[in-house]
Amino acid sequence: MTAEELHKEFEDAVERVNNYENSFPADFLLRLYAYYKKATQNSEPPSSRRAIINAFKANALFQARGLSEEEAKKQYIALVKEYFADLN
Repeated sequence: MTAEELHKEFEDAVERVNNYENSFPADFLLRLYAYYKKATQNSEPPSSRRAIINAFKANALFQARGLSEEEAKKQYIALVKEYFADLN
């Protein structure tokens, strides 16, 4: 898969998540958050108004610290595919 194809598949997965109208489990959202931040090279710290939420987000980022941008996109895509496959 080319970098362009990977990016397109990543964008499609992001769109699918953003358009989903039901709630996601918290652990799923935290993993998506970390993979998305790594995939988009966003190094801004968590910015929730609640300290506990920031702590969970920081922990998720810490767990994903060794991932490259490409690997984070792949992990994000795989997680989204797995979640939606389990709904069927």
